[in-house]
Formats: sequence, structure tokens, C-alpha cells
Amino acid sequence: MNPLSRFFSGLRARGGVHPDGRKGLSAEPPIRILPMPERLYVPLQQHVGACARLSVLVGDKLLKGQLIGASGGNISAPVHAPTSGRVVAIGEFPSPHPSGLPGATVTIEPDGDDRCIEAVVPNDPFDLSPEEIATRVGAAGIVGLGGATFPSAVKLKLSRKSGISTLIVNGGECEPYLTCDDRLMRERASGIVEGIRLIAYAAGAREMLVGIEDNKPEAIAAMRLAAAGSEVQIKVVPAMYPMGWDKQMIQVLTGREVPAEGRSAEIGVLVHNVATAWAVYQAIRFGRPLVSRVVTVSGAAVVAPGNLEVPIGALAADLIAASGGLLTQPQRLVLGGPMMGTQLPHLNVPMVKGSSGLLALTGKEIGLPQPAPCIRCSNCVRACPVGLLPLEMAAHIRAADLSAAVGFGLKDCIGCGSCSYVCPAHIPLVHFFNYARGELAAQEKGKLRTEATRKLADSREERMQRIAREREEAARQRAARKAAADAAKKAAAMEAARLAATENQEELV
Repeated sequence: MNPLSRFFSGLRARGGVHPDGRKGLSAEPPIRILPMPERLYVPLQQHVGACARLSVLVGDKLLKGQLIGASGGNISAPVHAPTSGRVVAIGEFPSPHPSGLPGATVTIEPDGDDRCIEAVVPNDPFDLSPEEIATRVGAAGIVGLGGATFPSAVKLKLSRKSGISTLIVNGGECEPYLTCDDRLMRERASGIVEGIRLIAYAAGAREMLVGIEDNKPEAIAAMRLAAAGSEVQIKVVPAMYPMGWDKQMIQVLTGREVPAEGRSAEIGVLVHNVATAWAVYQAIRFGRPLVSRVVTVSGAAVVAPGNLEVPIGALAADLIAASGGLLTQPQRLVLGGPMMGTQLPHLNVPMVKGSSGLLALTGKEIGLPQPAPCIRCSNCVRACPVGLLPLEMAAHIRAADLSAAVGFGLKDCIGCGSCSYVCPAHIPLVHFFNYARGELAAQEKGKLRTEATRKLADSREERMQRIAREREEAARQRAARKAAADAAKKAAAMEAARLAATENQEELV
């Protein structure tokens, strides 16, 4: 545990900030269905873990929900066709990443029929065993939709083995601009509640808590109405950033703190997002794999901000077009929220399972003044929800002393950006921390490569010595065999000579 950590409980949170929410831009319009694009670009890597294994060929005809990428390992998730149509290409396509580097992608041409595969569903999902529910969640390709994208079935199975007692469903949605979870809770509360109950049943949790920030009164009311008569408890938490961070939500709702570099299961807690609960409900009740999600489209550069339910693989450009287009050229495109989201190089990137938002921000919204020297005001220390010393970490990173930065808790940093937000000198602190983590990862990879090279060299040397020993032994055995053969020949010659001498003596007699 970090020595600077302070324990607290009961609706209190360490650090955090209160950025302008900007949620009014998109919170009120109901969720709309995105018109089906002419092409869908479905990446095979949309989750934490191993990439899905390709299961289709160019020219294959598909039904909605059909498998196009099988799970690639123990920690992986399958990928399914978002609609019916035909595979027109398989290859590299720009990924939703700041680099815009391409990734393995299946391109689908929709046929307009949206025909689904046949699904076998139970009359009562709770008649299924917990193991069967986890298996069906895994087969549906469900991952954490709050942004982590960890395969949900793996969490369910590990949680049951760990003996978790509390399920927390995160409805905080603390990032500015994002309202997709808010709208889901307002419009689909009953399905979310059933999904929560299914997750708790599969994981073996006895307590079910839903944390919703107090700036979402309509969502709170809808969820309380849907949860009435069940064991699902709706808890109101303070609206602050980063309340949506799972460890922060755990502390506020239970008073328990997850150990540094530990997992919530270690303290008996499992955390899922409300959108994940909705996806579980859809998968178990109706046999629908995860092929679409609700995405917030917002920012001052967007004509009509709102929330769209989009098929996985729709391009960012499709979402902007369905939102009325752009009022002005955005200064920044962000996938996700403005605090922890990914800056996009262009709109020619597909939406994936973890895409909660698409923001087109103007220069006025992002406002980037030039950074000034640190004045050691400690605002960043007070804002840090983990209880770290961001100013000290940044100072050591600037001095290229990464080990000292690690000593101050660099590996515990969650990259929420609260420190950067409150810094009066406008120092991009979180940028330093992300850079340092990247450098540490590169160094670790370098060490692993060096170690692998050393092992290969040692293995080669051992192999060459073994070959030399084997050659020496083979030569020794050949020499021994030759000596034995020579000795045998000599003995045979001597015996022949003895016999000849004996015969001569007999003739003389």
C-alpha cells in the first residue's frame, strides 16, 4: 500500500476534481439508432488479451450475430457480425488509436436485411447454472463497456473462485460530455437490473450495489423504480471526477480499499459497468451477442449532439454524419471522454466495443495555454484520488530518474488527468506519467529481449558443447570398435597360425 494512502469510508472520496460536465449537450435527446452504414469495419482486437482468431473468408455470407473471430486464448473474446451481409475484405485498417496504425479488420457489406442467427434461449435464465451463464457471456463476446474492455466471462469465473461477496455496478459516468450510461439507465433500467441480478448469480455475489452520481436524478429515479422489490440497491454518490474509477467507487460504497497493484476480488468485490449489465441481459435473455453499443456524440463542433446506438465497426465519420455533421472544423477528435479518452488522427476509424464517446471539440473547449514552471502549490496532490505526489513524480521524470518516480507511486497512477486539470501552471502532468510508463514498458521489453538473447546464446553454447561431447563419444566408440576389430583380427590370425603349426607337426609325425 502506498505510504501516503489514507483510509476513509462512507460516501467520502480522496482527491478528485469538479470539471465542467458539459453533459447538457447530449443528455436530453433519447437514444437514436444509427442508420446502417454502407460498410462496417470490424477489428479482431477489441479487448484486453489475445486477438480473436479469424473465422471467415472473403466472400462469405453472414447473418447478424454470426462468429467472425473466435476467442484467441484464456483471456480473449470472440467477435461477431454486427449485421447480415457479405465479407468483402480482410486485412489491415486504421485502428481507433492515437497512432492510427492499422489492425486486422473484417470489412462487411450489409445487405440491408439485418437477419439474425437463430438463438436457443432458456425460459428462465436463472434455471441455468452459474457456469453456463459465464460460458454464454463469454460466447457473446461481452467485455467491460466502461472502457477497460476486459473479457467479462473471465471476471465472472475468477470472481466465483475468489469468493466475492459484493457486486458493484458502476453508473458513475464521471467523464465530462459522456451521457451514454445516463441514457441507458433512463431508458433501459429494467433490463439493466436483470443483467445485474444475472451477473451476481453467476459470480456468487450476495450484495448488489449500483453507484450513480447525484447529477443524474432521472437515471436514479428510473433505476430505483426498476429495482423495487429486488435485492439491487441504488446508491447515490457525489458527482466528482474520477468517481467512475472502480477503486474510487468501491471506497465510497463499501469503505474498503483495493491494495496497490491488487485486484478488487482480493477484498471481495466485483465491479461491472451498467452498459455491461445491459449486454449480459441481452445475451442471456435473448441470445444476442455484443454487436452494438450506445455512443455519446458530442462537442461544440457537432451540429446535433446526442447518443446513438451504433453497430460495431461503424466509422466515426458515420456517427458525425448522423449527428448533423460539423458546425466547424474541430481542433481535437477524441474517442471516449476528454480526460482519459484517445485522441484520434481522423474520422476514418471504426467504433469498437470500448467506444463510449466520440467528441469533436473546438479550440475554445480544449484551451491549451503554454505551461509554466511548477510553483509547488500542491493542488495536484490534493486532487489525486490515489494519494500520490504528482509534482515529485513529474520532477523525477523530467530528470530521467524513472526509478525514483516509481518509488513515488508511478505504477499506482491511473492516468485520470485530475492533476493536470487543477495545475495552475498548466503542466501536462499526466502526459509525463504516460510517457514514463511507456519508457518503463520499453525498458522491460528490452530487458526481456536481452534475457531471451542471453538464454538463446547459452542454449546454443550448451548445444554446441553437447554436440562436441557427442562427437568425442562417437569417435571414442569408433576407436574402441576399431581396436576391438583389430584385436579380433590379430587373435584370429594367431589362431590360424597355431592351427597351421599343429597340422604341420601332425604331418611330420
